[in-house]
Amino acid sequence: MSQVLHTTDATFEVDVLRSDMPVLVDFWAPWCGPCKMVAPLLDELAPAFEGKAKIVKINVDENQAVAAQYGVRSIPTLLLIKNGEVVGTQVGALPKGQLAAFINQHL
Repeated sequence: MSQVLHTTDATFEVDVLRSDMPVLVDFWAPWCGPCKMVAPLLDELAPAFEGKAKIVKINVDENQAVAAQYGVRSIPTLLLIKNGEVVGTQVGALPKGQLAAFINQHL
């Protein structure tokens, strides 16, 4: 079972903004090729960050309010949110090592 949480416009505040640990939010869509490359990497990384950071995905086709709120123009866009504030942004797919480094630099 994946440790990656799926959130929506309705649950984003509780899942992400009120989280007691940093959250990596993956803005994605089912038709996005690079998103499909990032998804299994996030699934692999999630156990390594258990207890330190959460990994959350949000489908931009189904949840346009949050994407608009954060000005997401292209996907995949990864935002690192800590204490309700964006502390890091990465647009585009990254290899697993760089994804881990992106999360680690904000822990």
